[in-house]
Amino acid sequence: MAQCIALHFATPLTGMRLVAIANRTHSKAQKAFVDAGIENFVYADGAKSISSAINQGKYVVTDDALSMCQSDSVDVVIEATGHVEHGTRVAYEAIKAGKHIVLLGAEVDASVGPILKVYADRAGVVYTYTDGDEPGVGMNLHRFLAGIGYKPVLMGQMKGFLNRYRTPETQADFAARYGQNPTVLTSFADGSKLALEAAIMGNATGFVPQVRGMRGYPCEHVNDMLEQFDPGDFEENGLVEYSLGAAPHTGAFVICYNDNPAKQHLMNYLKMGDGPLYMFYTPYHLPPWQISDSVARAALLGDATIAPRGAPVCDTIAVAKTALKAGDTLDGMGGFTCYGLVERYEVCQTEKFLPIAVSLDCRLLRDIEKDQPITYLDVKLPDDRMCDQLRAEQATYFATDPIN
Repeated sequence: MAQCIALHFATPLTGMRLVAIANRTHSKAQKAFVDAGIENFVYADGAKSISSAINQGKYVVTDDALSMCQSDSVDVVIEATGHVEHGTRVAYEAIKAGKHIVLLGAEVDASVGPILKVYADRAGVVYTYTDGDEPGVGMNLHRFLAGIGYKPVLMGQMKGFLNRYRTPETQADFAARYGQNPTVLTSFADGSKLALEAAIMGNATGFVPQVRGMRGYPCEHVNDMLEQFDPGDFEENGLVEYSLGAAPHTGAFVICYNDNPAKQHLMNYLKMGDGPLYMFYTPYHLPPWQISDSVARAALLGDATIAPRGAPVCDTIAVAKTALKAGDTLDGMGGFTCYGLVERYEVCQTEKFLPIAVSLDCRLLRDIEKDQPITYLDVKLPDDRMCDQLRAEQATYFATDPIN
């Protein structure tokens, strides 16, 4: 995905220029430039060297992402690693250096997004998750509907397939066929990425799951989702949800409410249904291409595509895919050991549930049964992780100051 983003920005976009790629493996960064037809790239290390090369019109390859964030010649940083700890450090450093930060890594936003948003607001920069992924696509619909006087009450995405017990082994052939990472594809198939994205949607809107993991509604078309709800379902909270196997099979949707009789009559004439609940959906999501809108929105308008609105209302849970033994090390998103579910934040706090993205490299202190949620009390965390420090700060901050 990151290489597709590089290709998109390196092939001319009005007013934007890809200036540097940071990757621990130089060859991958170099390949991204070469695939985009760029050969005048140089290796640079340190903020001053990176800035000097950029100012000379050169493209930079570096393994020093933090120095890239500190470069005076960088305006916006895109974090696309999918690694919760590294992504957290990059986002934090970008904010600290006064750079707008656009996340493609749902692992970071779902886990520590609310507190990073606090830091970004203090620094006067934009913190945002990307357009093109389902949360950003859904939030665009949410803004549109609120703007025309319709109340959004549910946000979700169209899921084509779900099996909680898929592993990189079961996804290996499919990954090889399409040149993809089997671990990433597993996180899609087992619903872990779905959980992260639902948490991002919820934290941006205040919407929550009706039940742990959401219900998930198999249907022929996403419009059929309207049959599952009535206005009373949204009296207390808006909801995050997903359809399963529904045409048009990809994209995001928002259900909204308006009971004005004249508007209902006209919406019926416009073939939008009887109301007062209405379905709006976008039948595609194109992260490597739509992300440029998030970059422009941040740099030019000082506005986020989608960001936490304050205190978190959703979090995720790591759940055992199979029986696990004390001493086992969890392999996180898209691995062999656990899958992720979305849950209300207050439940996660009370039960001390371990989030799926944060579970990476945690060591079990006791045996865990299949399908049992894993808690912080069940594991030893890796030492000195920023993501753990920020989660602790996030819990304390919003316990005392839920508005900001």
